[in-house]
Amino acid sequence: MCETTRGQSGHDLLMPFRVMFPKDKKCTDRFTASLKAISLFLFLSSISFVLYSSFLRHHDLWFRCPECPDPTIRPRGDNPTHQYNSNSTTNISHIVFGIGGSARTWKDRKHYSQLWWKPNITRGFVWLDEEPEPNTTWSDASPPYRISSDWKKFKFTSSQSAVRISRVVVDSFRVGLPNARWFVMGDDDTVFFTENLVTVLGKYDYRQMYYIGGSSESVEQNVMHAYDMAFGGGGFAISYPLAAELVRIMDECLNRYFNFYGSDQRVWACVGELGVSLTRESGFHQIDIREDPFGLLAAHPMAPLVSLHHLDDVQPLFPNQSQLESLRTLTTAYKVDPARTMQQCFCYYHNYKWSISVSWAYAVQIYPWLLSAKDLETPLQTFRTWRSWSNGPFTFNTRPMSSEPCEQPVIFYLDSIKEDKKGKTVTTYKKSPVKQEKCNQLNYARAFAIDKIVVSSLKMDPHMWEKVPRRQCCEASKGFWSNTMTVKIRNCKHRETITM
Repeated sequence: MCETTRGQSGHDLLMPFRVMFPKDKKCTDRFTASLKAISLFLFLSSISFVLYSSFLRHHDLWFRCPECPDPTIRPRGDNPTHQYNSNSTTNISHIVFGIGGSARTWKDRKHYSQLWWKPNITRGFVWLDEEPEPNTTWSDASPPYRISSDWKKFKFTSSQSAVRISRVVVDSFRVGLPNARWFVMGDDDTVFFTENLVTVLGKYDYRQMYYIGGSSESVEQNVMHAYDMAFGGGGFAISYPLAAELVRIMDECLNRYFNFYGSDQRVWACVGELGVSLTRESGFHQIDIREDPFGLLAAHPMAPLVSLHHLDDVQPLFPNQSQLESLRTLTTAYKVDPARTMQQCFCYYHNYKWSISVSWAYAVQIYPWLLSAKDLETPLQTFRTWRSWSNGPFTFNTRPMSSEPCEQPVIFYLDSIKEDKKGKTVTTYKKSPVKQEKCNQLNYARAFAIDKIVVSSLKMDPHMWEKVPRRQCCEASKGFWSNTMTVKIRNCKHRETITM
């Protein structure tokens, strides 16, 4: 034991803090070495604490800031500065589109993307399996393209391209575009209605894990794949935090589900491993039907029109037009009033006991008899199932389209649209050019004598979709000798019902 002596102090209050010094020199050296060791230990501990605190703050910042890139993942290309403002409203600049395409099919399908893509406004890429042919000129009206990353190393049974397209969300994330809140996947034959897509995604907190989309219209497709899966052709949206987690697990996950059929089914399985389920939005349309989509679209659900898919596999939306011409007709009206597009309302013309159904910017139907509201909102079955071309079942109710001419509605399709200075839109619908057999009933003959229908409405506020939706009301009228019917769309009055 080393003997010690106290350092001198003139204040008894400092007694507890007086240093004990050894008397012996050897003990003094040992004591000094111990103090140095303790000092070094404290210094290293403090440095470790600072670094650890910085690490936690960094990871906590990324977790709270979904617009900041994952620090464990190095994006391809530049690593831009991500700005974060939790109070800002979601807009089109916050969405990154990932379109699954191929160098072989793009030339035949590019017109679909060109309908909705807005250069310097929309962001994202078409992901191809290989470089386009050397003589290919890539249009500025198309989304820019990139080549999918290494996708041939994964196991598969049905389709290797499905593996590639399932990784579009991973490839899109790793690009590292700034201020990304949502990654929206679609096919190269998908038409998006971007303003309505922004409206739908704006309802959700992008800082949470969301997987948003719709299922197939045909029951046989849902049975074969899954009812709680977002079908990829109709498009689906993945929030930034969920995309970041998918990037982390996707490669291993794909090998676990190598026996699945499609890319969307693989994504659904990997999302499920993260404990996230599908949030359904009925405006995403896979269009897993055949023949004429009229009945489905003329009774559109009360939801913003977000997407249309499989348009090469159904009849054109408008008769005597190609599908591309039909879509141009529809999108021209859509640009005037996006929120209202294809929204159904119905009313009655009591003078003749007619039922009137309006699908705004698409078609108007006159039934020369009275139909209940529940019948009017149920789609006419003008289509068959996707796989077996049968009469059902579908994931929604339908009512039969009679072959008897006196039991069919008189149909009018969109012809023109204009907007006045007061913000009111006026759409004109002309009788279908498709030849219909004559019905000799007086009431039907009166309806068939109508040449056009003029529909007026105020622009629909897109914020209405943030509330519980309510179908709007309308009023129908015509002059005694006139061959034109007018319909005014308006908000329903207090205690007003749509009763025949």
